[in-house]
Amino acid sequence: MSAALDRRTRWVAGSAVALALLFAGAATVASARGDGAAPAPRTPIAESADAGFARDMAVHHQQAVEMSFLVRDVTRDEDVRRLAYDIANTQANQRGMLLGWLDLWELPKTAPDGQVPMAWMADDGAHSGHGVEGMQGMQGMEDMDHDGALMPGMATRAELGRLRDARGEKAEILFLQLMTDHHEGGVAMARGCASRCTVPAEKRLAEGMVVAQQSELDLMADMLAARGASPRP
Repeated sequence: MSAALDRRTRWVAGSAVALALLFAGAATVASARGDGAAPAPRTPIAESADAGFARDMAVHHQQAVEMSFLVRDVTRDEDVRRLAYDIANTQANQRGMLLGWLDLWELPKTAPDGQVPMAWMADDGAHSGHGVEGMQGMQGMEDMDHDGALMPGMATRAELGRLRDARGEKAEILFLQLMTDHHEGGVAMARGCASRCTVPAEKRLAEGMVVAQQSELDLMADMLAARGASPRP
């Protein structure tokens, strides 16, 4: 990898983590104090966008953490390992916040009976955006076999198995491709919350996710190009 790309890797990865944690910290403080002088918001209900995003993004983040640990164990490339560590650290922290909000709201961490993943985004037109085409026809999702890919961008169990078995540059390319898909789905979800969620702290966290993950998408495109590869179509 060139020195310029190495510097960009360090700067973008570090900046993305710092920015995400900054948004997360601000969201935590705002949530704890009721967002300054503003009155405390009404507690979201289980079917709300606020609760749906918290539940679904917690699941989405968990897979990103899993993929990051998988590639860490099958490559010695320091740039990929650093990126994987940054993603795992950031998304594990954000996942804890999302689940913590559900606890504070006294809401379940699983969807209400009859509600499929991403139902909170089904009626706002967000499913027409890049990376979320699979959300159309969501009402039938519970009857389909997604091989573990419950939401846009998520890897299937078969793809996770391939990542687990791969080694060296092959593992690096597959990880970067899978994580690119994962981030594109995550960005679409975060934008959906930014436009639909009503809790200010959660909206700010979602906006921070968009900025941080978009930076990582640009970085991963460069890393793939350096390996003679590109994101999957």
